[in-house]
Amino acid sequence: MLTINDLVYRLGGRLLFDHAGVFLPGRSRAGFVGRNGAGKTTLFRLISGEIAPESGAISIPARTRLGRVEQEAPGGPTALIDFVLAADLERADLLARAEAAHDAHDIADIQTRLADIDAHSAPARAAAILHGLGFDAAAQRRPLSEFSGGWRMRVALAAVLFAQPDLLLLDEPTNYLDLEGTLWLVDYLSRYPASVVVISHDRDLLDDIATHILHLERGKLTLYKGDYSSFEKQRREAQLLAVKGAKKQEEQRKHLQAFVDRFRSKATKARQAQSRLKLLAKMEPIAAIVDDSVLPIRLPSPEKPLSPPIIALEKAAVGYGDRIVLSRLTLSISNDDRIGLLGANGNGKSTFAKLLGGRLAACSGEMVRAPKLEAGFFAQHQVDDLNEGETPYAVFARLMPGAPEARIRGRAAQTGFSGARAETVIAKLSGGEKARLLLGVATFNAPHLLILDEPTNHLDIDSRAALIEAINDYEGAVVLVSHDRYLLEACVDRLWLVDDGTVRAFDGDMDDYARQVLSKSRDEEPKRIPVAPAQEGSKQEAPKRRDAGQARRKLAAAEARVEKFTQLIARVDEALAAPDAFARNPQEAARLASQREELAQALAAAEEQWLELAAEAEV
Repeated sequence: MLTINDLVYRLGGRLLFDHAGVFLPGRSRAGFVGRNGAGKTTLFRLISGEIAPESGAISIPARTRLGRVEQEAPGGPTALIDFVLAADLERADLLARAEAAHDAHDIADIQTRLADIDAHSAPARAAAILHGLGFDAAAQRRPLSEFSGGWRMRVALAAVLFAQPDLLLLDEPTNYLDLEGTLWLVDYLSRYPASVVVISHDRDLLDDIATHILHLERGKLTLYKGDYSSFEKQRREAQLLAVKGAKKQEEQRKHLQAFVDRFRSKATKARQAQSRLKLLAKMEPIAAIVDDSVLPIRLPSPEKPLSPPIIALEKAAVGYGDRIVLSRLTLSISNDDRIGLLGANGNGKSTFAKLLGGRLAACSGEMVRAPKLEAGFFAQHQVDDLNEGETPYAVFARLMPGAPEARIRGRAAQTGFSGARAETVIAKLSGGEKARLLLGVATFNAPHLLILDEPTNHLDIDSRAALIEAINDYEGAVVLVSHDRYLLEACVDRLWLVDDGTVRAFDGDMDDYARQVLSKSRDEEPKRIPVAPAQEGSKQEAPKRRDAGQARRKLAAAEARVEKFTQLIARVDEALAAPDAFARNPQEAARLASQREELAQALAAAEEQWLELAAEAEV
């Protein structure tokens, strides 16, 4: 379906593709992964013919229909449903010809072709796609100009899906979707009848839809068979093999070089020495596969926990002016809760987050906040509000008036902006770096409550893993809104559903919620997932879920310590195993031997703790 041969392309002097090549088979669904800035979107532009390569070739079969969401949101007076229907160019052309045709044979041919492409069911198919992406019947008849840019990008996605191209190219399609839209899209793509290449950092999406993973690294393209989890496993195995191969080759090189050095001056061995020199010259070095390091994300924990609950709502309501958005709110948040907010966009999740963060006051009812409660608030739209002429150093200097420069630079470095990066203007930062900066600002005062609204939109998979680790290390309460199911499952202990003008505890897990969303989107009678009364859920179930979540986090931390000590011991053993370790530096060898004994004791203690926690988790 897609063949790339010897592709070379530079962007601003930087080599993005270095004689890259790959063959993607037909009807495959490939997840396209790689670090931000590696060139994934550029490859899409090359495939679609927007730009031309320096050398090499990209080929797809003749008459292949290519589909890609335009980066600019559509607008104008066209109704949503009409815009989507117009994406099927053949159907639009046939309908126009049918209006103008007078010859009976022409009319018959046109009607036959319309029947062949199932044109008469097109409005229903378009409506189903729009519904799955969050547009009800009334919204589908409204003009594009009435919607924000994010919602119009959803319409652009709907149009491409409706056209059903032979090769579908999707660049981070979930960035404009809520969790419900993401669940629908994953279900749709898993059944897509043609080829798909999707750039995504959503692990669950890639695991659910991908038959292949296309990996871009250091200008090279590599295709792996299987989903993302399989790709990670294959890559780890390849790394181990590469390390072993490089070590073995180095031993061969030393052996050959030793022979040459010893016998090249002897006439009887000169020919053999020369042949070994040629062998050395021909020996291609084996490059070890090494992942680029990812800076950790740090979310400073509160210095002193507050007495629970830190927030308590009793029959509260919130809204804007006379318009009540949410009411009947009877909920409480403890000082170590991890809560995921579910519900379609437009149901009031952001309004509820603003209420918790102190940006909106309750219109009625009672809301009690713990004295001295500090709340940190991260919302994805804040990225657009950054002053692009400022630098990270200037941002932190404003938050630390009168502080010495060293302290300001230290705080910037903790957020990921050390050295010259602290003086880079925000306009030149990547989306992921801007998100890191906003997280640093949101958590500057070590808040007791951290509200994260779509924190992963500009983070790659490795950075998302760093965020998960940071959230799980953070010791305050977290309220999380995200379309990334993997993030929610890894970080939250409780789920609250924002729906029907209120917020209630959801008695189920993410699998239950996914089934409910998909049953609704397919216009089936949904299997009702019981939603527990808020008071009962918060008073009875919450402690159990919180304890279970704490146990899981402690178990994961203990497992990480075991792995860390095991790796450290392996490094020490490798150093001590060197033939001349003791002869070369006896003092260093003795120190390493002592260090190994200490590490072994630490490992034994960590393993003991892990066994105890594992037994508790099973109970």
